[in-house]
Amino acid sequence: MILVNTDYITGKEFTMLGMVKGSTIQSKNIGKDITQGFKTLVGGELTAYNEMMNDARALATKRMVVEAEALGADAVINIRYASASVMAGAAEVLAYGTAVKFI
Repeated sequence: MILVNTDYITGKEFTMLGMVKGSTIQSKNIGKDITQGFKTLVGGELTAYNEMMNDARALATKRMVVEAEALGADAVINIRYASASVMAGAAEVLAYGTAVKFI
């Protein structure tokens, strides 16, 4: 499966199958929330939240790919990501793009 954030793939002709998406909502446990809260007092990277968001993007991408494969897609073009805070310490990540089939 080819995944790109452009609306073309050099050297490939394709037909569009439709939009595909994958999403997840992730949070950290209360212990991590507390330690990351203390970290905001001194500054620096919030590594636990960084890991959480990386995991969320990977899972959302995987779910998008599964949806594309179910349509018989060879690639997903024009991939975009969106995120939103759902509540304190929890975030939703959405991956979406256009599934295509090579001609």
